[in-house]
Amino acid sequence: MNPEELSLLLPHIASHIRNSISSLYLAALQLAPHEKREHDPNLDARAALLEQSYYRLVRLVNSFTSAKYFSNTPLPLRDGNIVEWVENIFEQVESLAKMRGLDMRYSCAMEKHICAFCPAALDQVFYQLISNAFKFTPPGGHIFVVLRISRGNVLLSVEDDGPGIPQDRLSTIFEFRPSDVPTSPPHGVGLGLPLCRRIAIAHGGMMMAESHAGKGTRFTLSIPNKQCGVTTVSDFDQDYTGGLNRSLLALSDALPPEAFLVRNLD
Repeated sequence: MNPEELSLLLPHIASHIRNSISSLYLAALQLAPHEKREHDPNLDARAALLEQSYYRLVRLVNSFTSAKYFSNTPLPLRDGNIVEWVENIFEQVESLAKMRGLDMRYSCAMEKHICAFCPAALDQVFYQLISNAFKFTPPGGHIFVVLRISRGNVLLSVEDDGPGIPQDRLSTIFEFRPSDVPTSPPHGVGLGLPLCRRIAIAHGGMMMAESHAGKGTRFTLSIPNKQCGVTTVSDFDQDYTGGLNRSLLALSDALPPEAFLVRNLD
């Protein structure tokens, strides 16, 4: 089955799975409704574990629809303010970083910059890079997000001061190799970085990785600094959120259960 056929089939499979897990989740909500959780810390703590598992399942099911990015269908680019887009996501995830004991900082010399990009696709990239930084940076560590222009390209970097990536692994970090994917948390299914690379290429850009043992890792997305003349909102399918907090959903594998206490779910 080719990528085009998979991009049509997998969303249907994902829809059926979502219906089943949504039914389970609704039943769980009846046992531990938010009103009771607000007044019972012990119930809230137990329910947060269930809530996180549900978010993780939805995130996993959403990965089935990522096949659309590996097809030959062009991304629907539009001109948008990439500075505002980065800042919006950063503001949502900064408080989540604190839950992991991490210091997160953002740097950009521009107040506004218009270029052509697909917001839905770049959401996938940015959240994936942040999720990786969350997973592999120990408490007390730092994460740096930098947006800048260089040599005709828009560069978005996410850097951490975690343990780094072994040099023999660095050359294949953007390839999907099922045999290399660990089965234990906090690792995912291994599609994240290959997906980032595919989305970068679909923008006419590239993904880069730099790492040194014991000194951290920097991932950089590079896309052309150009405009396409289209400013209308894209009709490209967004990932399903089902009314869930988008940042909690995207980072559900990288957060502690406390992030899913009832006060954080709105």
